[in-house]
Amino acid sequence: MCAEMKLHISVPIFLALLVTCFVSCKAEKPKDSYRIIVSTDIGGTDFDDYQSMVHLFLYADTLDIEGIISSPFGDGRKEHILEAIDAYEIDYPKLVAHNEEYPTPNYLRSISKQGALADPGPVGYSSPTEGSEWIVNSARKDDPRPLYVLIWGGIEDLAQALHDAPDILPKLRVYFIGGPNKKWSVNAYQYIAENFPELWMIESNATYRGWFVGGEQTGKWGNTEFVETCVKPYGAMGNYFYKYGKTMKMGDTPSLAYFLKGTPEDPTQPSWGGQYIKAWQRPHKKFNRTTNENDSIERFGVLELCIPFETNNNSNTLYATLDIDRLVEGAIVNNTVKFLFSPKDAKTYEYTILSNIPSLNELKGVIRSYSPTVANKQNPDPNFPNWFTDDPSPNLMEEGHIGIKTINCWRKDFLTDFLKRMSRL
Repeated sequence: MCAEMKLHISVPIFLALLVTCFVSCKAEKPKDSYRIIVSTDIGGTDFDDYQSMVHLFLYADTLDIEGIISSPFGDGRKEHILEAIDAYEIDYPKLVAHNEEYPTPNYLRSISKQGALADPGPVGYSSPTEGSEWIVNSARKDDPRPLYVLIWGGIEDLAQALHDAPDILPKLRVYFIGGPNKKWSVNAYQYIAENFPELWMIESNATYRGWFVGGEQTGKWGNTEFVETCVKPYGAMGNYFYKYGKTMKMGDTPSLAYFLKGTPEDPTQPSWGGQYIKAWQRPHKKFNRTTNENDSIERFGVLELCIPFETNNNSNTLYATLDIDRLVEGAIVNNTVKFLFSPKDAKTYEYTILSNIPSLNELKGVIRSYSPTVANKQNPDPNFPNWFTDDPSPNLMEEGHIGIKTINCWRKDFLTDFLKRMSRL
């Protein structure tokens, strides 16, 4: 009788545990699936992360997703990730009917984390965040597979993680959607480049644009037509995609597509996420003065201005801001102000320093930015043995963007595959 009673008590408990596991756990992926963490600025200054999030969830059965971190510019927050998961939850029954390895909505919520909310300044790091600690803990798991970190926005949480736990470096593989993100995250980027040059990194400053620039654009394959006919009609995620962008951009998606068609272990091989070359010396120029029309820096490089000053102002509220395409806050140490800036366009930039330090206020300067040349391809930097970047070969350039033909040549193929996934809804 006691045994019978135990059976009656334990069965409901066992069933409850099964239900809990189904709701909150991820399905077991094959041992050779790729471990990834996505760091996104969804909800921030650009609508493309909403679209790329839909793409991520449609292919979530093929990857081992271990984290989604909000690393925003502007007003993006973790709540915007959760909003995307809400749309996924509506479509989840249809998706899991196709493949039981789709992660549950509650599992995705449990791995969604808030990352850095502020620029750390020229030092490049600040204090640990929920997001940076999640990267550290994931990298330290007892798992022989590398951890791929896909950066769709700011790179601050990665910089913080490396600062706090440099032992994780060998485990990391990073695909950074650079260009404008590098411009906004230049302080954290430069900290990584100076202190962790052996990091395995794809720095995609322009190639990623091949997802929406060039390639097959006729009929339904056009950016607007594809969204209207091949995305909008399909499920809650199709409506979500269309709500935030009625034309296709998905600028962060190449970091995901890199795993769908290609050889992720070797960035120099063709893939839907682009084909890259060993990085040449990372362009970085330091000036101890304001620059003039004779000074230049490579596009996507790092301009460092360290300008000394004299002042009788003993106030603790000294400030200096560089007005150059955006406002860049300076760091003041020992009567020197330091600014970092990364130009995302090949053009001439004019700038003005705004400060309560009289000798700095209204100082003006000019810097010219030029595109990388094919000669760089012949000079990989041995100091960055695992760093890859855009191929500047002229035959791979389109609309002034280097490397993009290594992606847009696949446009019809990857959009056809995307449509098949949307059709599951």
